[in-house]
Amino acid sequence: MPIGLARAATALISFAVLLAGTGLAAAQSSICQAIVEERGTPKPVPVGYRAAALAADEVSITYVGHSAFRITSPQGVAVVTDYAGYFGDGPPPDVVTMNHAHSSHYTSSPDPGIAHVLRGWNPDGEDPARHRVEVGDMYIRNVTTDLYYETLMREKDGNSIFIFEVAGLCIGHLGHLHHKLTPEHIAEIGRIDILFLPVDGNYTMSIAGMIELAEQVRSSMVIPMHYFSTFTLQRFVAGMSEKFETQVAQSNTVTVSLKTLPQSPTVMVLSPY
Repeated sequence: MPIGLARAATALISFAVLLAGTGLAAAQSSICQAIVEERGTPKPVPVGYRAAALAADEVSITYVGHSAFRITSPQGVAVVTDYAGYFGDGPPPDVVTMNHAHSSHYTSSPDPGIAHVLRGWNPDGEDPARHRVEVGDMYIRNVTTDLYYETLMREKDGNSIFIFEVAGLCIGHLGHLHHKLTPEHIAEIGRIDILFLPVDGNYTMSIAGMIELAEQVRSSMVIPMHYFSTFTLQRFVAGMSEKFETQVAQSNTVTVSLKTLPQSPTVMVLSPY
């Protein structure tokens, strides 16, 4: 069975078991989850900037730096992840996501030209942040996790794993993840084809912990981020080498589609500049 179909089948089974235990049921909507709630009514937004023309099934991913990526859909909808005030080349994106761990992952004064600002935490501090947003040909949702300082919880639900569903692809950004994911997290996240993974080995999770997580999620493509030296990056790549191939891009941008994903699980290293 192809890797993508195997992952989808696993997600279907695990999520069905989870829902059976809770008695919940909802309509099919997400391409990455087995069962999720109905999406809201799509809202028309201006078409975003795209640096180059994309085919109907292609997505452009540009590493802006640190934990920020600019994702551009076939229709030109642009999203910047872990936005801290800088969104790279081009006009303001249509959407930004942010996380609350450090000021390098969010800003309290986002560019007023950004139509959708999705905070991975709830500023009111009560219920967890919950985003289910459809912008053009992209669907964005989140799964919250907790923030820790050393061994103490610093902020419950202070981080979000954002999932971007576009052109048949499931793209996941772990944000500032501080702890292992439970089976419930994995089921809620669903299938992930492309995973943005922090590999600093200290401020988020250990290198060993992130390697274990990457093997658990088993995405077709893992793109490392949030590293502060090439030594840390090399440690991660070396640890992944037994089960994942490695490709080093010549620039900070890669264009991908469902049909051009690597046949074997691959670590894709993008230049941060």
